[in-house]
Amino acid sequence: MTTIQVLLPLAIADAYSYDLPTHLHVEVGDFVKVPLGKQTRIGVVWPQDKAQKLPDKTKLKQVIAKIDMRPLSKGLVKFINWTCDYYISPKGMGLRLVMNVPEAIGQVGQIAAVKIGNTKLERSTKARENILEIARSGKAFRKSELAKLAGVSLGVIDGLLKVGALMPTSLPKFKAFIRPKVDHNLADLAEDQSTSAQAICQAVKAAKFDCFLLDGVTGSGKTEVYFAAIAAAIEQDKQAVILLPEIALTVDFLQRFKGRFGVEPAAWHSGLAKGARERVWRAVASGDAKIVIGARSALYLPYENLGLIVVDEEHDGAYKQDSGVMYHARDMAVVRANIDNLPLVLASATPSLETYLNAQSGKYQHLVLKKRHGGAKMPQVRAIDMRANPPEPQKFLSEPLIKAMKLKLAAGEQSLLFLNRRGYAPLTLCRACGHRIACPQCDAWLVEHRFNNRLMCHHCGISITKPNQCNECEAEDKLVACGPGVERIFEEVSLLFPEAKIELLSSDMHMNVDELQNRLNGIAAGECDIIIGTQMIAKGHHFPHLTLVGVVDADLGLENGDPRAGERTYQLLNQVAGRAGREQKQGQVLLQTYNPESPVMRAMIAQDREAFYKVEAHNRALANLPPFGRLASLVVSSKEQKKAFDFAREMITAAIKVDGMVILGPAPAPMGYVRGRHRVRILARGPKGFKMQDWLKTGMLSINPTGDLKVQTDTDPYSFF
Repeated sequence: MTTIQVLLPLAIADAYSYDLPTHLHVEVGDFVKVPLGKQTRIGVVWPQDKAQKLPDKTKLKQVIAKIDMRPLSKGLVKFINWTCDYYISPKGMGLRLVMNVPEAIGQVGQIAAVKIGNTKLERSTKARENILEIARSGKAFRKSELAKLAGVSLGVIDGLLKVGALMPTSLPKFKAFIRPKVDHNLADLAEDQSTSAQAICQAVKAAKFDCFLLDGVTGSGKTEVYFAAIAAAIEQDKQAVILLPEIALTVDFLQRFKGRFGVEPAAWHSGLAKGARERVWRAVASGDAKIVIGARSALYLPYENLGLIVVDEEHDGAYKQDSGVMYHARDMAVVRANIDNLPLVLASATPSLETYLNAQSGKYQHLVLKKRHGGAKMPQVRAIDMRANPPEPQKFLSEPLIKAMKLKLAAGEQSLLFLNRRGYAPLTLCRACGHRIACPQCDAWLVEHRFNNRLMCHHCGISITKPNQCNECEAEDKLVACGPGVERIFEEVSLLFPEAKIELLSSDMHMNVDELQNRLNGIAAGECDIIIGTQMIAKGHHFPHLTLVGVVDADLGLENGDPRAGERTYQLLNQVAGRAGREQKQGQVLLQTYNPESPVMRAMIAQDREAFYKVEAHNRALANLPPFGRLASLVVSSKEQKKAFDFAREMITAAIKVDGMVILGPAPAPMGYVRGRHRVRILARGPKGFKMQDWLKTGMLSINPTGDLKVQTDTDPYSFF
């Protein structure tokens, strides 16, 4: 017997040892079926950890079988190990990122179908002839598909099967993906686009690691540049993956891809049905799917021959996973590209400070697109000082913004109002006693969603019907909404412009992918006058008729203790501003702000990005914050606050004393009570290049939590709630 290591997609730190029967031959990456307790599981043969103790062979269980399918590549195995080591996560959870479609593991089945038979009909009908005319092509069809094409019932097909005019056969379970057409609908690239595309294409053809920052203003044609690189990858018979931060961008992007390459790519996101996920997973693993467009988890698909990675809107915080393995897809894209020796494109109009400084230092190749494609002009940006232009009581739009919207409506042009806050109002208050309706499970106010008469917590998901009386003083009809959400702005705009066609888009509207696509297509076609939306509408979309963007609360993102608050606010405002004036008419952007003197507002008004980055980098360097220092967040949670604090103090006591390391806390997390658990945060800050993971594992994380205590470790945190 040979002893092998098998990693299972469970919350386990390392692989388990198993005996391999002599009749089986396996290598690292192979899928195998093994016993685990009283169950049978499928895992992956994993490299031997040299530090792991040799097991007692007499106690080992045997591998049951080898699964007949393509193994995980050695590069992907190395990538999973790297990810889990960096983010201090169990390796089994890393494997789960790959094996997230269990039904795709194993041989693909066949499905029942029919095709033309050998028997001639003695009696025929028009319905039967319709079916046979289609079937004479020689192709096999699913019964339901053939019935739909012929416009008949399934009973007619069953009758033809019975007399032998049709005969049963089988088809593959899933349709194959059609190879993209590299010469279909080629774009006419400007000089700077062509130069950038050539640089990336050369790296694709050379099959070498190189990281490019594709840095172009909104509307400059960054997509067409990396489409050219994708065409180069297809010509090399390689695969490519394009990461997008959210579904709203993915559904719109699929149409753009089809317009350029003549076929639909493989889409990968949380909105896919179970069967569609299995189809994509298998097609990626076999190499049948040449192009994948998807969310951050698409980075962990088992590509057969990956040749290019693109991370669009690379600055977006949605690339950071906030549970399980808390990886950042942009950073891990750099790692995977390095391991697999292939080029990576990071595309953005407002790069993250980390990426921007890497490009400035020469670590990344910096490709710059300074002008909008087709001669379109950048929008004019102006601040509306809300101190001098206050809205009417219980209203939120200033007179200058309303006046600008009236002019656009009269001219037949579209306006967009942006507010990054879902629902109707963030707080419901009792006017009789001052009570604020809070979530019973979290340190958060319940958000009113007036369209469905609910109060909801955006942290734990709890939802209740809006009460008629205060649950504190029992006063009736005294509950009032405080502050605006997009639903309240919709209400205000409907009163101001009763004749206008208004479209509201928010991520909590529970639209499926097709409904969202139809709404976006309608906006692009000019079927509405005013769009109101959250950040799902702020980036990546091209609306030809949109010439005015109004930001209802430009200061909103600055109201927290996040060290990246200024950067994030600037990026979001710049992205939403970029929706205006993307065709021939110049756009206008109006920012409602109570602090027009802030660095973010000054940079937006002057359209001086470099000045903003300079100030932001200076402030971060002074505070030794990323990218000039390292951070790690440890959140201890328990149903009892005292237990959480006591354990957090015990962890700090166990920390190894190192010059330059600063431990902040323990303190209640900004969101100190979530889903019925008290949360206490420790923040560790160290110098750039410091081996934070080793320091944590040998110190604070060497103590195991007991009882209901839990510790969540976040390397390079992006969220500070």
